[in-house]
Amino acid sequence: MTALLEVENLSISYEVGAGWRKKSVTVVEDVSFTIGAGETYGLVGESGSGKSTTGKAVLRLADIASGTVRFDGTDISTFGKHTPLSYRSDVQAVFQDPIASQNPRHTVGRSVTDALKRHGIGDTKSRRRAAVEVFEQVGLREGHLDRYPSQLSGGQLQRVSIARAVALEPRLLVCDEALSALDLSTQSQIIDLLERLQEESGMSYLFIAHDLAVVKHISHRIGVLKKGRLVEQGDAEQVFGNPQHEYTRALLAATPAAHPRDRRRPATLAA
Repeated sequence: MTALLEVENLSISYEVGAGWRKKSVTVVEDVSFTIGAGETYGLVGESGSGKSTTGKAVLRLADIASGTVRFDGTDISTFGKHTPLSYRSDVQAVFQDPIASQNPRHTVGRSVTDALKRHGIGDTKSRRRAAVEVFEQVGLREGHLDRYPSQLSGGQLQRVSIARAVALEPRLLVCDEALSALDLSTQSQIIDLLERLQEESGMSYLFIAHDLAVVKHISHRIGVLKKGRLVEQGDAEQVFGNPQHEYTRALLAATPAAHPRDRRRPATLAA
């Protein structure tokens, strides 16, 4: 499979403190993985493991200390300070908080039409028609376009966020904890939606989450991050069914099960 996204020896550091207390802290260290066209790569780990920071590097929202991120063969560091609109349309994101992702003063339909306008797509009427089509694609009605964020549920707002992203026909969608703010029933619906959209469009996903069970259901391959390092990766069934690293086994043991017989023996996350 030809790689659409190649992350090679990625390291990211942040400056913390001030004055003589100022120091550099490495939050992602020597991380490498690839994502093929039409593939979902699940990146999982505890809070603070560096998974969201890795996603931000792909989105060019975090500076890379060392290593490379290549999209369709192009090193994204060659873009310089200004990211091309073509990359912004090719690589879109859906974040954790669907409410914070919307402007409370604007209708949710405007979030889609404004995105299309920013990228120079269509005129006012055609952008409205495109917004209607993409809303229907994600399970919303035309009437939802003229509502404000406060008038929609969390699940509906996350569908709006997905609609805004896929309206630009991206090749890669970064889903950063896109399900964690939703209830279990809505999570299942959004997973089904993402899988259907991928089947219809062939786009790839970088799916970031802390819940291995959720990641397993949507991912073709999984990478496990611990303290900024990738400790295990492989096919989803392999990682879930026969984990090789003790940290992965501990994450799996901490995953809730619907029935007591299905619960794994408790394990402690290694320090």
